[in-house]
Amino acid sequence: MVEPVDAWWRRRQWSRGTAVPYAVGTFREAWASYPVLVRQYHPEWNHGVVLTQVPPLAEVLLTWECDVGHVFVATPAEQRSRPGRERRRSVWCPECQVQAQPQRWPVLPEDWPASVPVPQRAVRSVGRQTLPSARGGAAAARGPAAVGALPGAVPSGGLPPGAVASTRRRPVRGGAPVRGGGPVRGGGAPVRGGGPVGGGAPVRSGQPIPRVVCPKTPRLPSGESFTSTCAPATASAVEADLRAALQERFAFTFSHTAIRLDRPFFDHVEAWPDIVLPELRVAIEYDSTGRHGLEHVGPRQETDRRKDRAVRSVGWEVVRIRTGRLPALGPYDLQVSGISRRTVDQLADTLRDLRGPLFVDAYAR
Repeated sequence: MVEPVDAWWRRRQWSRGTAVPYAVGTFREAWASYPVLVRQYHPEWNHGVVLTQVPPLAEVLLTWECDVGHVFVATPAEQRSRPGRERRRSVWCPECQVQAQPQRWPVLPEDWPASVPVPQRAVRSVGRQTLPSARGGAAAARGPAAVGALPGAVPSGGLPPGAVASTRRRPVRGGAPVRGGGPVRGGGAPVRGGGPVGGGAPVRSGQPIPRVVCPKTPRLPSGESFTSTCAPATASAVEADLRAALQERFAFTFSHTAIRLDRPFFDHVEAWPDIVLPELRVAIEYDSTGRHGLEHVGPRQETDRRKDRAVRSVGWEVVRIRTGRLPALGPYDLQVSGISRRTVDQLADTLRDLRGPLFVDAYAR
């Protein structure tokens, strides 16, 4: 019968007639082969019971925390059996499993990552391209480590299961370039089995690229704002002018630079809006096409959409000030020609529409 850790501990105290039924370190050797579980376990969340005091086969509910920061409850047997045979090389979390969505890759086979099997519909759409052979390339990576990995998961002694190796500029047949033997990614040697890619370390077809989640993000509840040490500096003088104009009108907390997320966004579990308003839980972004007209368009616009979804999923709203004829991405975005007093007035009215005029005007100077 599965029971909470405090009830289980009291029952063992009564059955053994001692205050400490299992001394610290009793089951150290049994848990030594599961360093990921040792990292996920916290005694302060389990009534002070250390993991080496818990038998690996005990039917007790323990509290764990994944690398992203999700807290969940599971028994030792459940944790040791999920998700595969070698528990030490994998990280599992129920919330990460639910939130993980299959990535939408381009249809062209040369843009498909080498560690993910290419579906047959990609072949029908591009008849002149050639898929990786069944004996090499993507076919060698079929399995739970390639297609069932969670994003942001970091194993202790190997490559993370969420990372993928991609050869984007050439179709690959069995690990070698299809046409010619030219370099891949500027100056690197062609990919042949274990050859280097772009001058880096040898990468075989289907071998993942190491990816880690930045450990500098503080352990905060999802949706909390804070001052991040990883946040980049202000990119343009226009953003600084917009911040200064808002500081003249409102007494918000402008020192915060990041928002804690509940899932990894690239290599961090935090987002860095241009302006963070913690009191309103509103993030303000200033978007322009840049000097060469390439900013916030095409794939970079899709990155903006991903960032907005990540911020909104933790209870925040995003207001983008779009210039240079950039289309609006959200319901509260402003399409303006530039930053002016009229733009600041429109932004203030948008904040009132979002959070109510009484609440916003309470911070007016």
